[in-house]
Amino acid sequence: MARTAVVVGAGIGGLSAAIGLRRAGWDVTVLERVAAFRPVGAGLVLQANGLRCLDALGLGEAVRMRGRADASAGTRRPDGRWLARIAAGDLERLLKTSAIGIHRATLHEILLGALPEATVVTGAQVTAVTADGLVDYEGPAGPARIAADLVVGADGIHSTVRRLMWPAAAAPVHVGVRAWRGVTPPWDGDLAVAFTWDRGAEFGIVPLVDGRVYWFGAVNAAPGGPAGDEKAQVQARFGGWHEPIPALVAATGTVLGDDLACLDEPLPTYVLGRVALLGDAAHAMTPNLGQGANQALEDA
Repeated sequence: MARTAVVVGAGIGGLSAAIGLRRAGWDVTVLERVAAFRPVGAGLVLQANGLRCLDALGLGEAVRMRGRADASAGTRRPDGRWLARIAAGDLERLLKTSAIGIHRATLHEILLGALPEATVVTGAQVTAVTADGLVDYEGPAGPARIAADLVVGADGIHSTVRRLMWPAAAAPVHVGVRAWRGVTPPWDGDLAVAFTWDRGAEFGIVPLVDGRVYWFGAVNAAPGGPAGDEKAQVQARFGGWHEPIPALVAATGTVLGDDLACLDEPLPTYVLGRVALLGDAAHAMTPNLGQGANQALEDA
């Protein structure tokens, strides 16, 4: 009889864990609190460790086909002067691996498509978890319970599983950075992956395979700053920086803004009985090294 697993959270880490468990012969149910999936989020960069994990799941080629790897890259000043550059292809030649820019929704779509449709239960809010593997949740058909051999908490920085199983654990803390993210429509012209630095501020540009451009901006700022139009705030802060930064922001429809937070007090263990945490539920980090999604894949 196959062993049973419940994965709480259908993000990158949770879906990857479910795929891996199914490949190992487990029966898996994924509980996701949102009622329906939408193409949310912006872009991310998959690095060597994350790509190795996707290869192990049999999805590396699909991801490479829908991501962009062969781009030049570098670091600039706000006036546009290049501080350092690397030519297209040199990263892979020197390090024997590439970094792939991909839209988060595209990666999510690939992972979701690798699971049978009935695996993921949406609109499922977990209400109780025990170390013996009992999971209670409110689902579309009402209250339900699953007895599992393994429970994986992959439900993000504000993890319900973490709170229920580790009630004394420290809460997320703000790190003093306000960040914005956006994706443009298809862009006319070839862009390099570029990171522009200033005192207390940075802006990143990552071209995607379909011609769109993922960008992010970040500034040192206390949480709970002025509310209002996120795009207007980005334009006010970065409008005087080198092109194409102002043009990219102007071309973007929806701009996402967040006060960055992390879990800066590690748990003594991420396993309690039959329950394990992964990804942001276990060790949410700031995005400075671009490792959030990659570490979630490693955990899975």
